Amino acid sequence: MSSTRFSFTISATDGKARTGTIQMQRGEIRTPAFMPVGTAATVKAMKPADVRAIGADIILGNTYHLMLRPGAERMERLGGLHGFMGWDRPILTDSGGYQVMSLSDLTKITEEGVAFKSHLDGSRHMLSPERSMEIQRLLGSDIVMAFDECTKNGATHDEAAKSMERSMRWAQRSRDGFDSGVDHASRAALFGIQQGSLDEGLRKISADKLIDIGFDGYAVGGLAVGEGQEAMFSVLDFAPGQLPADKPRYLMGVGKPDDIVGAVERGIDMFDCVLPTRSGRTGQAFTWDGPINIRNAKHAEDLRPIDPESPIANWSRAYLHHLVRSGEILGAMLMTEHNLWFYQRLMQELRAAIAEGRLKAFADSFRARYSARQQD
Repeated sequence: MSSTRFSFTISATDGKARTGTIQMQRGEIRTPAFMPVGTAATVKAMKPADVRAIGADIILGNTYHLMLRPGAERMERLGGLHGFMGWDRPILTDSGGYQVMSLSDLTKITEEGVAFKSHLDGSRHMLSPERSMEIQRLLGSDIVMAFDECTKNGATHDEAAKSMERSMRWAQRSRDGFDSGVDHASRAALFGIQQGSLDEGLRKISADKLIDIGFDGYAVGGLAVGEGQEAMFSVLDFAPGQLPADKPRYLMGVGKPDDIVGAVERGIDMFDCVLPTRSGRTGQAFTWDGPINIRNAKHAEDLRPIDPESPIANWSRAYLHHLVRSGEILGAMLMTEHNLWFYQRLMQELRAAIAEGRLKAFADSFRARYSARQQD
C-alpha cells in the first residue's frame, strides 16, 4: 500500500476537461473515472477480480444498504468492506442520504438528521451526519461522502434554498464527525456535496460554504433526479467552475454514456451509475453504435459478437439472446461484464482524447455514431 493518503494530479487539460490521477493508499484512480456500483458489497453478477480486469480502479458501496444488512458494526468485526467482499483497491461510499429519502416509505427530516423505516423490515433508524461518518468509518471507506439532503426535482427556489442551507450545516457536521475518527481520517478522504437544484446563485453559495469548510474533493449533487439531460448540462455549464480547480469533481449518479461524455467536456472527473449493471441484467447492451436490446428476435440467429474487442466476444449475440430470453444467470453475468467493460473503455478513450488535445473531435464523433441508432 502507498503511504499517500490522498492527492490529485492533473496531467492534461482540453477546454474544461481534465485527465489525471488520484493517489490513495490502496492505489491509483485514473480520471475521468467511472465507478461501478457495488451497492450491497457486490457489483452485481461480477467477481471483484473481473471488475478489476475490465479496468475499474475504484468501486462504490452504499451506506444505507450496508447499515441495514449486514450492519456496519458487524462489517467492522468482519474486517471491513474491502476484506469482506475481496476488493483491495479504493472504495467510495455514499452517505446514505439519497436512499433514505427515496427508498423508505416513512421519513422525517429534522435538523438532527433523517428518521426512517427500513425498506427491508420496517425497523426504525436515525441517520445523521455523525452516524453516516461513523458507518463509513466502520465500513473502512477510502472516500467518504458528506451527509446531505438531495433536493427534489421541481423544488421551488425557497425549497431549494432551505434544503441547500441544511446540507451545508450537515456538511460542517460531517467534516467534524469525519475528523473525530482520527485513525480512519489519516487514511481516507472526505468529499463535500454541492446542492442548489438548477439555480446558479444557490450553487455558488453552496460551493463557497463547502470551500470554507474544506474537503478533499467536491461532488455536484442533486442532478440525475429527473431533470433531463438539457437541464443537467445547463447546470454543469457553471457548477464545476464554482468548485476548486485543483480538486476532483464528482457527478453523482450519472449516467448514460452520452451524459458522461458531455459532463467530461464540462469539467467532471468522476462518475457512478447503476445503469450498466442494471441494463445488463435486463438484456440491454451498450455499444459504440448505441444501446441494443439483445432480447429482440433479430438477434436470435446473429453469430456476431456484441463487440469484437469485448471480453465476452467469444459468445455470439444469438447465444446471449438465448440466455437472456431463457432467464439464465449466465446471460446477466456476460451482459453485465460487457457493459462495464464498455464504460471503462469509454473512460479510457476520453482520457486519451484529453491527453492528446482532441476531445472535441472524439466527443462529436462519439455522439454522431451513438445517436444514429438509439435503440435496436
